[in-house]
Amino acid sequence: MIRVILADDQRLVREGLGQLLSLLDDLELVGTAADGQEAVELALALDPDVVLIDLKMPRMDGTEAIRTLAARGERPRAIALTTFADDASVLGALRAGARGYLTKDAGAEEIRAAVLAVARGEAALDPAVQHVVVAALAAPGERPAPEAAGAASAAPPADLTPREAEVLCLIAGGLTNAEIAQRLVVSAATVKSHVNHIFAKIGARDRAQAVVYAYEHGLTESSSTG
Repeated sequence: MIRVILADDQRLVREGLGQLLSLLDDLELVGTAADGQEAVELALALDPDVVLIDLKMPRMDGTEAIRTLAARGERPRAIALTTFADDASVLGALRAGARGYLTKDAGAEEIRAAVLAVARGEAALDPAVQHVVVAALAAPGERPAPEAAGAASAAPPADLTPREAEVLCLIAGGLTNAEIAQRLVVSAATVKSHVNHIFAKIGARDRAQAVVYAYEHGLTESSSTG
C-alpha cells in the first residue's frame, strides 16, 4: 500500500478528496493537514510515501512545504494538487521539488495513476500542465538569449556529452525511452543508461525537472534544428 498524506486548507476539499482516496486500490490515506507547516510535521511523524499538497495555504504555502520535504531526501515525494495551472505556480512547484502536478479537476483514476507513478520514482504531469511548462519555458523571458543557446549547443552544460545533450533534447520533446531508442536506433537499455547519467549530471530527480533544465539551457529540438 502506498501511504499518502493530503494537505489542503479547505475542509470540504480535504474531506471530499480524503473519501475519494480511501476508495482507491493500493493507496492508504494516513493523515490530512490544513496548511503546509502541518503537512511537513505530519510527514516527519508518519513517514508517508507521497504527499498530495495544495499550493495556496496559510502559515507555510505548498511550494515552501514541497521544498522543505524535498530537502529531506527521496521520501516523501510531493504532488501538487491545486486549482492553479499558471506558469508561475507550475514552475515554482517543480523547481521546489514536486514530482507531480495535477489540477483539482483530475479524476480518481488520474490521481491514483499519478500517486503510483510518483511512488515509483517517476514524474506525473497533467497533460495540460506539461503544455504550460513548455510554453512558459519557451517564452522569451524564460529561455536563454540566442548567444547563450548557441553556446549551449556548441558546448552542452553540466559536462553532458553530445549524445546526452541529444537525449535530453528528445526528453524535452516529450519522447519516452522507447521512442528515443527508435529515433536514435539504439537499444532501450542504452537510452536508460544515458538518462541516468543525464539526471546525475544535471541534478534532476525525474523527467519533469529534466524538461525544465532542457528549456532553461536551450536544449530543445527547435534550438538544435535552428
